[in-house]
Amino acid sequence: MTDDVILRLSNIESSYGPVQAIRGVSLEVRRGSIVTVLGANGAGKTTILKTISGIIDPQKGTVWFDGEDIQCRDPDWVVRRGISHVPEGREVFPMLSVRDNLMMGAFTRRDSAGVAADIERMYGYFPILRERAAQEAGQLSGGQQQMLAIARALMSRPRLLLLDEPSLGLSPKLTKEIFAIVKRVNREEGTTMLLVEQNASIALATADFGYVLEVGRVVMEDHCEALLRKDDIREFYLGMKAESARGERRWKKKKQWR
Repeated sequence: MTDDVILRLSNIESSYGPVQAIRGVSLEVRRGSIVTVLGANGAGKTTILKTISGIIDPQKGTVWFDGEDIQCRDPDWVVRRGISHVPEGREVFPMLSVRDNLMMGAFTRRDSAGVAADIERMYGYFPILRERAAQEAGQLSGGQQQMLAIARALMSRPRLLLLDEPSLGLSPKLTKEIFAIVKRVNREEGTTMLLVEQNASIALATADFGYVLEVGRVVMEDHCEALLRKDDIREFYLGMKAESARGERRWKKKKQWR
């Protein structure tokens, strides 16, 4: 593995019982980058993240992280190696306070001064969490819980952050705000990120490189700028082909009346 590749999946196959969810998936994530995986519901996006984080053991293939074979390891072991997972649906600890949720994210650490400093750093990225620090996490809005889930994952100081559908159930305004923070964390902290997202427009605007997954297989990969120019992506994920066609018809009609 080259020095700039921090994560590599090679021909991974994972299943839920008899149902095969991903079929020979291979991908790479370069250090310091944001990589996105796009696909419809059921394409296998979440399964990829669960396989990396140790929640699911693959039947075939290898998962390499920072030069080390990590497949079939316990999630606790994976976290200690430097991978944090923000699951779909947020899954905060609802009965614990916001601050205690952040502390839970630092369970692998023993540097109390560093943990306290990082809590303040999270409050800097997510000011609403400071205002709600003593409030039970279950009482937060969906957007606030998403912010808390991301901040909690960052408390372990991960070298790789896995983000599963961070826009799920959120308004466009909150989605835009959260993705702006994600880009800021990547830029300021250098945290490498693997992003699974159905909102292709904002995912491609945020990430550097993208993979398109269909029925458990990678069917397309490229830099995000290039993916945005591909007709298949524009039509199926951005809904732009039909708009373009309507615009062309309007232009032709206007030209006829000149």
